Amino acid sequence: MSKNLSELSGRKGLRENLFEELGISAKATGTPDQATMEKLSEEFLIGHANVYGAVTFYDFLKPENKGKKAYVCNGSACMTAGTQDAVREKLSGAYRPEEIGEMCCLGRCHENSSFHIGGLNYSGSDIDQLDTIKAGKGKTKETYNVGSIGTPILTSDYGSPDNYYDIFRACLHRSADELLSELSDSGVRGRGGAGFSMAFKLDSCRNQKDKTKFIVCNADEGDPGAFSDRYIMEQRPHALLMGMMIAGYITGASAGVVYIRGEYPESVAIINDAVEYLRKEKLIGKNILDSGFDFDFKVIEALGAYICGEETALLSSIEGQRPEVRVRPPYPTQKGLFNKPTVVNNVETLANLPFIMKNSGKAYAAIGTEKSTGTKLLSLDGFFNNPGLYEVDMGTPLKDVVDKLGGGFRKPVKAIHIGGPLGGLVPVTEIDKLTVDFDSFAREGFLLGHASVLCIPEDFPLVKYLEHLFEFTAHESCGKCFPCRLGSTRGAEMLAKAQKEEYKIDKQLMVDLLETLETGSLCALGGGVPLPIKNAMQYFKEELAPYFNS
Repeated sequence: MSKNLSELSGRKGLRENLFEELGISAKATGTPDQATMEKLSEEFLIGHANVYGAVTFYDFLKPENKGKKAYVCNGSACMTAGTQDAVREKLSGAYRPEEIGEMCCLGRCHENSSFHIGGLNYSGSDIDQLDTIKAGKGKTKETYNVGSIGTPILTSDYGSPDNYYDIFRACLHRSADELLSELSDSGVRGRGGAGFSMAFKLDSCRNQKDKTKFIVCNADEGDPGAFSDRYIMEQRPHALLMGMMIAGYITGASAGVVYIRGEYPESVAIINDAVEYLRKEKLIGKNILDSGFDFDFKVIEALGAYICGEETALLSSIEGQRPEVRVRPPYPTQKGLFNKPTVVNNVETLANLPFIMKNSGKAYAAIGTEKSTGTKLLSLDGFFNNPGLYEVDMGTPLKDVVDKLGGGFRKPVKAIHIGGPLGGLVPVTEIDKLTVDFDSFAREGFLLGHASVLCIPEDFPLVKYLEHLFEFTAHESCGKCFPCRLGSTRGAEMLAKAQKEEYKIDKQLMVDLLETLETGSLCALGGGVPLPIKNAMQYFKEELAPYFNS
C-alpha cells in the first residue's frame, strides 16, 4: 500500500473516483486507451505506471478484454456441472472467437450454463434464446428456491420499505452507545468467511478521533458457488442499506460505499435504485430527519478481481490503486479508505443489523449457538434436487440442509466444497459430523466461510478439481507475496504434469508447498487454498494415489 497514493486519491473523495473513471473509460471497447490513462493519471496526480498497473490487473480492464461481446462463466460450479462446453459452442455460432471471453462465477450456480451478454447475466435454458438475447430483447428465465429452517431473518419479506425504515427512524432516537451495546449482545460475527466480531470492528472505528470515516460494504462475493449476497442485494436490498446506515450512525461515519462485483450487473442496478428511493424519501443526505446525522452512499461497480474480496485489497481498489493486500497493522478501522477510519463488512453481516435493532441483541443471540449466534445463508448448487438459497439457525445439522432443504443429490456426489475455493472439501461420509456453525467446521478440519455448497460428482476427477483450485488462486493472486504468487502456479503445474505425463508428485514436496502457502502468504487467498488440498489428500488417498509417490 502507498499511503501517499491513498492521500492523492482521497483529494477528490468519493465524488470523483479514479477507479470508477477507469471503468467508464473501458465501456466502449473493453479497455481504456493510452491517452485516457495518461489524462486520468495527470488529473488525479497519480503516476502513469500506477494507473497502467491497475488497469492491467482487472479482468474487465486489461488489454486482453478488448472487443469482447460475450462471456462464458468459468466458475467451479459450472465446471463440475459440465455445461460450459455446450454454452461456448452455441456462442461460437453467433460471435467470433476473439469476441468471446470468460467471467468467473456469475452467481447462477443453482442452474449452471451461465453466460453474460450486453451487460446482463443468463443461465439455464437461456442459451436457447441466443438470437433474441443478442438482439437485446431477451430476458433471463432464472428462478431459484428460497427457504429456511428455524428463524427466517434474511429470507422473510420485510414489507414496504417505508414501514421497514421505521427501524432506522427509531435508531436515530437512541444513542450510539445503546446501539453498540445491542450489537455486542447479539454476538454477530462476520459472514464473509473470517467470522470476526462485528461489534469489535465498529467500536474500534468509533474510537478513532478522525472526523471522516467510512462504512464499506464488501459486496464483491467472488467465491464460486456462492450467491447469498446477490440474493440479499436483489431481493432484500434495504436490509443491506439500512444495516450500513445504522453502522454509520454507531461509528460516526458519514459515507457508505457499496462495492459490488461487476459480474452481478443486476445487483448494481437494484442497489442504485434502492439508494435513489432513500434519497427521494430524504432518509439519506444531510441532517437526516433533523437528527444531526449525515450519511450518503456511493455505489461502485467492480471490474473483475477475486482478491478484492480481501478487505484491504478492496480499499486499494476503490482508491484506483492496483488491488494489492496491505500489511496490517494499521487495520482498516484505524487507517482504511483514503487513510481514514473504515469498517469493512460483507453484505450478509450488515443485513442482520435491522433485525438486531428491532428485536434486541439478546433476541438475536438466542438464535443459533453460544459462539455462532443468529442464522446463516447457504447456497446450494445444481447437483441438489432443490437447488437454491436457504437460511438456517446456526447449529443446524448439515445433513438437514442436504436432505430436508436440498432434497438430496440428483446424481452421485463424493464431496461437497463448502465456503468457496478456500473452504473445506467435505467428503459426503463426513456430512453427519457437521453442524452449520464456525466451531463445528473448525473442529472437524473444515471452514464454513461464505457457506456456498458446491458438489463434486463421483465421475469428476478430483485431481482435475485440485488443479483448478491452484489455477484459480494463481489467476486471482495480487502478486504481492511470493508464496501465493509462485506457490499457486507451482501447485497447478505439478498437478497438470501428473495428469499428462509419466510423473508422480513427491508427496513431501506438496506438503512443504502447502505449508509455505499457509504460513507465508499475506492474506487468506494463498493461506486458505491449502485447506481443500489437504482435505483431499486426507480423505481421497486412493483416488489420488496414481498421481503421488508412496
